[in-house]
Amino acid sequence: MTEIRLLSDEAQFRTHTSVFRRAMHMRIPDDEQWQVVLPSYEPDRVLAAFDGDEMIGTTQSYASSLVVPGGAMVPHSAVSRVGVRADYTRRGVLTALMREQLEKLPDPVATLRASEGRIYGRFGYGLAGRWRTVEINAKRAVIPGEMAGRVRMIDQDTADKLLPELHEAVGLTRPGQIGRWAGWWARARDRKSDAENSVTVVHSGPDGDDGFLTYKVAEEKDFEHRMSIQDLVAANDDAWRDLWIYAARLDLIDHIEVDVALDDPVSWLFEDPRVVYTKDVFDEIWLRLVDVPRMLQARTYGVADPVVIEVQDRLLPANNGRYRVSPDGAERVDAPADLTIPVGLLAATYFGDTTFSQLAAAKRIEGTRLADADALFAVPRKPICGTFF
Repeated sequence: MTEIRLLSDEAQFRTHTSVFRRAMHMRIPDDEQWQVVLPSYEPDRVLAAFDGDEMIGTTQSYASSLVVPGGAMVPHSAVSRVGVRADYTRRGVLTALMREQLEKLPDPVATLRASEGRIYGRFGYGLAGRWRTVEINAKRAVIPGEMAGRVRMIDQDTADKLLPELHEAVGLTRPGQIGRWAGWWARARDRKSDAENSVTVVHSGPDGDDGFLTYKVAEEKDFEHRMSIQDLVAANDDAWRDLWIYAARLDLIDHIEVDVALDDPVSWLFEDPRVVYTKDVFDEIWLRLVDVPRMLQARTYGVADPVVIEVQDRLLPANNGRYRVSPDGAERVDAPADLTIPVGLLAATYFGDTTFSQLAAAKRIEGTRLADADALFAVPRKPICGTFF
């Protein structure tokens, strides 16, 4: 019989890492590497499944914050390290873990990154945000004009101290962005240490530091070089543009690759927009509305007639019910429903990346007043998180 337990000590955390990494076909950390991994564990947020004394499945979450449409920030759980030992799969272990985690999460919303797209819809997660991977022909890339501010290169020790402070100061503005916790920065430092050519530059404007760019460069065939942008954070358009000018004008770079929001205007920086092309569009944000009433009340809505939405949640029945959504907000009601939707698909519409009409066309939901629902949930900017965990 599977038993779910809350873990609390270093020995358990290390076993947790080993079980998870084996499930992901990854190398188990040695003693030195473990000391880098350990700070990424947070007490009271680490769960494991046991068969007797054997750990057979894992999950955990990190305390964070999330930007919702309209700009409000809500407490958020970043769910990670979800895995089941290979000899225990398809026995309900993952279901038991997900149910226990969702029932115990202290935050009204959770997100994760899905290793496989078919898994998490069963637990009420919905694909709520995507990114596109773009490649830029750096040899032909010309951004007209000069920088409005200045860019300076900093060493790793300076970056370790400055970047968390600068990320916090810049703030979060786009739906889907999340706050970064101390353990995230610890793991980020570890990842950078694996690449000797990882570089960070900081942008300064009239009011001081207001952005940064972290990248690495790898040599490919025929002595060509590819820049991979790992992090680009900017408080304003001038900082964003200046950091791109820096990247586009670096010597000995043939290709630049970066993940951006679906509506990112990077192509319009260049004299020839064709130097930028989309290589891929991939899912990023899998969203779980843990407290549906609170999350519907947290965001703002567009202009349309009110719509009554009936929500179905198999794992968290307290969310079941009907909600009237209008430009003034959302509230529980007893009125007849205009449309009915599972909680995972409601999550898919929450950031505006997917519409109710699209889901209805695909026969995933049924109802009326779809155009009004689309207008209510529409957003001016596509979501992106930009923080891997």
